[in-house]
Amino acid sequence: MSTLFTKIINGDIPGRFIWKDDDCVSFLTIGPLTDGHALVVPRLEVDKWTDAAPELVTKLMAVAQLIGQAQVSAFGAPRAGLTIAGFEVEHLHVHVFPAYSLANFDFGTVDNNPDPAAMDANAEKLRAALRDAGHGEFVPDS
Repeated sequence: MSTLFTKIINGDIPGRFIWKDDDCVSFLTIGPLTDGHALVVPRLEVDKWTDAAPELVTKLMAVAQLIGQAQVSAFGAPRAGLTIAGFEVEHLHVHVFPAYSLANFDFGTVDNNPDPAAMDANAEKLRAALRDAGHGEFVPDS
């Protein structure tokens, strides 16, 4: 049975994609900690990051770093936060978000009702930052 993330990756459920390649994708989360909070998700269904092949973990971290650099640029954040929790969906995913303080790492503060127009704008900001950084071949139009 497909996970929620596989359904998003396959287009069965809409997602605000900012990155797509053969191994992974990145899209905005529906419960952001801060504006621009994205997930980096392998196309392969792997539940726990500790069960993933080392090459896949390396790829996810490399893409997460690029996403984090784009977030810092696009949102003027002093840092990009990164967390692997894995309890929400049983499909490996890396949370990457603009971080302004340690308080931004508190999953008890997620916005469970973000404005769709703001989410669309945040996705476009990240796509533009990734294109500006030379990664346009991996950035979808929307």
